[in-house]
Amino acid sequence: MELLNAQNREEYEAFVLGHPAGEFTQSLRWPQVKNNWGYEAILSRGKDGVLRGAMLVLIQRIPLIGTSFLYAPRGPVCDLHDKETLADLMSGVDLLAKKHKAHAFKVDPNVLFSDEEAAQNLKALGFKQSYGPDGFEGIQARFNYRLYLQGRTEEEILMNLTQSCRRKVRIAQRSGVEVRPVGLEHLDDFVRIMQVTGQRDGFAVRPRAYFARMLEALGPHARLYMGFYEGTPVCGALSTNYAGKVCYVYGASDNVHRDVMPNYLMQWEMIRWAIETNCTVYDFQGVSGDLTEGSHMYGLYKFKRGFNGQLDELAGEFDKVYRPIALLLVDVAIAANEKLRKLKRKLNK
Repeated sequence: MELLNAQNREEYEAFVLGHPAGEFTQSLRWPQVKNNWGYEAILSRGKDGVLRGAMLVLIQRIPLIGTSFLYAPRGPVCDLHDKETLADLMSGVDLLAKKHKAHAFKVDPNVLFSDEEAAQNLKALGFKQSYGPDGFEGIQARFNYRLYLQGRTEEEILMNLTQSCRRKVRIAQRSGVEVRPVGLEHLDDFVRIMQVTGQRDGFAVRPRAYFARMLEALGPHARLYMGFYEGTPVCGALSTNYAGKVCYVYGASDNVHRDVMPNYLMQWEMIRWAIETNCTVYDFQGVSGDLTEGSHMYGLYKFKRGFNGQLDELAGEFDKVYRPIALLLVDVAIAANEKLRKLKRKLNK
């Protein structure tokens, strides 16, 4: 085990980018996006000196309590069945926990709920597993809808879409909808449409600066797509392309011109990016675990299901507690802060 330093930074990034378990949130580019967190990273080598595992750890300091929270988003990057590498990486986390006076450490690996061996290996290292039925109880979504490309051609994947979905893609094409990757000059359009979508669907929208940082930090690994109808922006998406996966991270659609189906063509163009770059999967990201027709988020699932992928249930979050009393104080502070926010929202109505 070794910690990140000036000499092994490039090796770390190359390993994560090339590993099947690599994620853009484990890239050294990611802390530039989460710039209100500190970070460190851990590398693990085999006896031959070759890297076997790596993990980016974000650090959120809580000065009033004199502690910190450690989080490895979608980490670690290793085979979770490799107990030796997993234990080696955790020895690095233990060092970081002592160094930063951490009260807890959280991981939410990209591993299926059905992989009981992986979960057991984490539990054997002191982790407690948690998950909820809806899948949005944690930091990241637990149910992801994914299209596995399996080396198929663009035509094969297009023909594998549901008939309804394929028809809507073609409606957009025939209607003259144009979808293309754009630069920061269209970021204001994207943010405006995100705000429209947030108001319509009831979710908070990140500020413009966050999206700008994400595009700039991830560089060639991120794209802002915009859909235009008669020259007017009507939909947008921010997607990533990293470690063999294209992820649809943020998406939005205006309230007008929805009849020309721009969102379907936008998804198809991002899927084409995944095909062109030899990715193994196109990840539509989160959906609810409640698939009851008529439920609050069923429409989102129905939209993504049209592309004929599969629903993956992930294992959830794994937490290791280092300082139980500090954790209790943090939880009390978070609960009090949430009550204060609700009161402010009520008073402002």
